Amino acid sequence: MLDQQAGDWNAGNLEGFMAGYWRSDSLRFVSTQGITYGWQATLDRYRQRYPDAASRGTLRFEIVSTELLSDDSAFLVGRFFLTRPEKGDADGYFTLLWRKIDGAWVIVVDHTG
Repeated sequence: MLDQQAGDWNAGNLEGFMAGYWRSDSLRFVSTQGITYGWQATLDRYRQRYPDAASRGTLRFEIVSTELLSDDSAFLVGRFFLTRPEKGDADGYFTLLWRKIDGAWVIVVDHTG
């Protein structure tokens, strides 16, 4: 899923990128700016913060660790690398809480810093 998300991000397809997230008002995205609740609000946040190709740059993920918590939940720690020649590169760590909902694994909490 992370490879697909990076591919969608790099193609400028933010809705495709969001396919990995739980399409629910209960989705939580936690960042230094606070907590964003909901799938649509998270997509809107991405659109506002990354309005063009120069802002989005090229995204790459690195998985640090994964832990299966139960048959329907998992925890992932990773790093992101955003290459942006015009705006300056960015990188950092993130944690994802995944849940298996209706037979599909989706991100229910994303904490990116």
